[in-house]
Formats: sequence, structure tokens, C-alpha cells
Amino acid sequence: MWEVVSVAFAVLAALGNAVASVLQRLGAAPKPSTRRALDWARHLLRDRVWLAGACVLALSGASQAAALATGRLAVVQPVMTTELPFTLVVGSLLFRSRPDRRTWLAFAAMTAGLAALLWMVRPSHGVPSVPGERWLIVGAGACVAIAVLSAVATQLPSAPKAAVLGSATAVAFALTAALMKDATGRINDGWGALFTAWQTYTVAAVGLFGFLMLQLTFRAGTLVASQPALTLGDAFLSVVLGALLFEERLTLGVWVLPEIAALALISYGSFQLARAPAVAGHTREETW
Repeated sequence: MWEVVSVAFAVLAALGNAVASVLQRLGAAPKPSTRRALDWARHLLRDRVWLAGACVLALSGASQAAALATGRLAVVQPVMTTELPFTLVVGSLLFRSRPDRRTWLAFAAMTAGLAALLWMVRPSHGVPSVPGERWLIVGAGACVAIAVLSAVATQLPSAPKAAVLGSATAVAFALTAALMKDATGRINDGWGALFTAWQTYTVAAVGLFGFLMLQLTFRAGTLVASQPALTLGDAFLSVVLGALLFEERLTLGVWVLPEIAALALISYGSFQLARAPAVAGHTREETW
């Protein structure tokens, strides 16, 4: 019962992320007069479309928290890769772009790959909270990864820069989800335990950092370059963190090769969907 509730909240969060992604992509596209970082930031804070996307993103965050409170990290985050198919639908409506046959094939491949992967992996229930020493190791590793990826991105041209920043953002998002699950897992000890746990406030800090990284990723290049790294990186790292932090055991063994095939399907679908005009989008001047 709770597994169904968790998946439902995860799908709702993915839909919210899709709507927010399209709106913020429109708002974050820099105009000639907003090339400087400060001018661009002011432009975002005055842009009603971007602000609407930020509000939707906050609501999807609440849905994600509900999903993580009732389900497993290794299930919730992969389900949220459905953000990309939802982006296709939302983008098609907003940009009045009808998906072609190749795009629908990518949609089907990603959906089938995700369903197959979750069925084969079947992660077990883990521990509800994480010991502090595990967070020290994982947190330090995540900070180093983000710092290295961000430094590398500054030396790259637009498309690879967006892909590398998307990977760094994925690390931040996966860490945020893991912290969120650890925080919500303490509700069983009472709401006081939730509001006194350091994880609750770290979620806000890391989540805000990830949000800012996302805006830089949008600004760096096209969704074609950044979205696959962001979507797949978040899902993959969340599965790893579920095993490392929450002891969620995965079904491997003879299933490894079929699981790799399912991952390949998801990767193919993700890359092809990111190329679709309805997902990649256009500037607002081209669309409205």
C-alpha cells in the first residue's frame, strides 16, 4: 500500500519538475542585456515565468519528500526520471510542437526501460535513518565531486560545459534526496525529532545550492547537453546512495546483464527525448 502511495507522489513530483523545467528554461535564457551574472540574476527575479517555475519546483519538492517518507530511495529517484517524458508532453503543449515518430519511440524506450529496471532490481527496505559517520564520508565525497566537476566545467565550451554542470547538479540533487529521506524517516520518533535533526536544515541548504546549480546549468547550454546527465546521474547516484546509506539491497547476480540492457534503454530514451524540440524548447521570443 505505502509503496503505491510513494510511487504516486514520485510521479507527481516528476510532473512538477517537468513543468518547472520548461518554465525556468524559458526564464533563464539570457537576453543580450543580461549576459553579466548580476544582470541575469536580476532578470530571473523579475521574470514572472521563471518565478512561476520556482513555485512549481517548491511544490514538487514537497511531493518528493512525501514519496521518500513512504518509500525507498532506490525506487523513488528512478521513478522521477519520468520527468523527461512529462517534459515532452508539457513542452509539446507550450511550444505547439507535435512529437515525431522517433520521439515517441524514445518515450516508449525510456518508459519500458524504467519499468523493467525497477522490476528486476527490486530494492529491499533498508534502515530508516543513517549513522552520522556515513554522512561524513558520503558528504565529503559529494563535495569533492561537485567541486571537481564545477572546476572542469569552467574550462569547457557550451555543450560539454552544460553536460558537466548537469552532472554536478545531479550529485547535489541525489544528496538532497538522501538527506530528505533521512530527515523524514525521523518522523516516526515525533515531529520534534524532525525539526531538531541537522538533516532537515541541511536539506534546505543543499537543495538551495542544487537549485542555483540548475540555473547555471540552464544558462550554460541546451537541454540536449545537460538533461541526460542530470536525469540519469540523479537516478543512478540515488540508487548507489540508497545502498550505501540506507542499506537498501538490490537484486543483482544473474540479473546484471538484463539490468544493464534496461539502463541502456533508459539512456537511449533520455538522450533522444532531450533532442526533441518540445523538450529542448526555444527562446520565449520564438515561442510566444
